[in-house]
Parts: sequence; C-alpha cells; structure tokens
Amino acid sequence: MKKLKTNSGELTKRKKEKPKFNPKNKNWSDYVTKHSFALDLEEGVFIWDEPRKIAASLKKSAEVSVRRKAEPFQSAMSMLNFYINRAGKNLKPARKKILEQAKIDLRKLFKGRQ
Repeated sequence: MKKLKTNSGELTKRKKEKPKFNPKNKNWSDYVTKHSFALDLEEGVFIWDEPRKIAASLKKSAEVSVRRKAEPFQSAMSMLNFYINRAGKNLKPARKKILEQAKIDLRKLFKGRQ
C-alpha cells in the first residue's frame, strides 16, 4: 500500500492497483515453447504416434541436457505436461491418449533410476 499525503497533511493508505493486462504476455507459453533452454527436443516429438518413442526421446533429451534445473525425470515429465496443458481443449482425444500413454511409458523408462 502506498502512503499519500492529503490536503490536511494526514497520511492515508491507498490499495495497490492490480497490474493491467499486458498483451505482450498474452502468449507467454508460445514464447516459452520457442525460446526455452530447458531441453533440446527432437523436432515434432509431440506429434509422433508411438508413445514409447516419445517417452524415449524425452528421456534422452533430459539426460543429455546440461541446462535443466531439476532431475531428468522431472524435466522430461514437465515438458510433456506443459505441451498437454498448453494444447488444452484443442488437443484431440486420440492425441491426448497417445501423450497420456507416453507419460506412463516415461515413468517406466525412469523406474529404478530416481
């Protein structure tokens, strides 16, 4: 809260104004997708039709990356969840099923290595 001086010389408090919507931040997830240094993913990895292949690629990318901040499993799973969440309602049920299976396969690939 800001303190303001009134005409009578008294100090009053005023609530902080909420930050206004910034159109530059509207597509922050698109920016992250294009400019993130989290993992170097194989091109088109999320549109492949084989969940096991998607999981293996994410695992490899996470293990090779030196820029990740978390453990390889967490980084790989985060990227997969980020893609699923970003697609939201636009993600077709068949594609979502493949990606959800990729999550299961990713857990299996990392099992025992955490």
